[in-house]
Amino acid sequence: MAKKIRVGVLFGGKSSEHEVSLQSARNVIDAIDKTKYEVVPIGIDKTGRWFLNEAEKLLPESNKEGLAEVKDPSTLVALIPEGRGELTRPSQPGSLGSVDVVFPVLHGPLGEDGTVQGLLKLADVPFVGPGVLGSAVAMDKDVMKRLIRDAGIPTPDFITVMRFQAPSLDVNAVVDRLGLPLFVKPANQGSSVGISKVNEKSELADALIEALRFDDKVLIEAFAGKREVECAVLGNEYPESSIPGEVLPLHDFYSYEAKYLDENGAVLKIPADLSDEQVKEVQDLAVRTFQVLCCEGMARVDCFLTDDNRWLVNEVNTIPGFTRISMYPKLWEASGMPYTDLVDKLIQLAMERYEREQKLKTTFDF
Repeated sequence: MAKKIRVGVLFGGKSSEHEVSLQSARNVIDAIDKTKYEVVPIGIDKTGRWFLNEAEKLLPESNKEGLAEVKDPSTLVALIPEGRGELTRPSQPGSLGSVDVVFPVLHGPLGEDGTVQGLLKLADVPFVGPGVLGSAVAMDKDVMKRLIRDAGIPTPDFITVMRFQAPSLDVNAVVDRLGLPLFVKPANQGSSVGISKVNEKSELADALIEALRFDDKVLIEAFAGKREVECAVLGNEYPESSIPGEVLPLHDFYSYEAKYLDENGAVLKIPADLSDEQVKEVQDLAVRTFQVLCCEGMARVDCFLTDDNRWLVNEVNTIPGFTRISMYPKLWEASGMPYTDLVDKLIQLAMERYEREQKLKTTFDF
């Protein structure tokens, strides 16, 4: 009998999306093929400590009082740099074994932004999802939009505001350029954390204050239309797009509450109600965006369809949600790839990339 591949499922973290990460990790662990893989749950609490324990202890069920979080675990754990996935206790000598591949299910800063990806590279272990560069540039909405705009990919008009610029911001000039309504977003957050929809000039100041709670850089973005269409992209050198799905929010916009706290917060229409030509256009746009941002493995590309039938790329999520109501796994399931097969494919892509990178020279032979 072949030895099972040990998969470290990494979840939690210090970001504002900690609780969502636990929901996603629970689903990934439930879906993974236990005949092929051995799951090693690794939880990160809100202070940044890593723990190794049973999934049932690190991933408590959500309750009516709110979403669960990583707490009261028993074994502190660390990855050894250049240790090929070896785990150890920080305060005691001796190995806790190693993982063959890591599946980061970390949403937001310090998880989806290249930081953990860099750590996993140093630990010499394969990992699911884009590498350091792709993760970093996709996470920063300002950098992402400038890169795709330079590549000729359309995106809603925006203005970037740094914290030190906010007190002197010319509100009238912003509204004259972007119009109303508009959106104010932290540059480095996901799951609609810190986002406000501004309908009147008088609301802009409070929206900036809210966004600056989460980041030193804020985007003010023009309203692009009511139709939000998403594609799930999968692959390394030759990525493919799922069929597109449409988000129909029942709140004012697709907020954090609509995504995760209110089961009736939005309708996910899969497949989206689009013509064959529109489907091909948005799929091609999603794959092109994925490649321009140097992504590999997976990403969800979110687009707007304007009233005059133009496509605009809104943002890219390199570790999209894997909760039971998340678009990424639902889109692939509707495209003919069940959840378990999707998780298997993502792990295989991670290991293929690692093997490819191992063939690269890192020293110069004199």
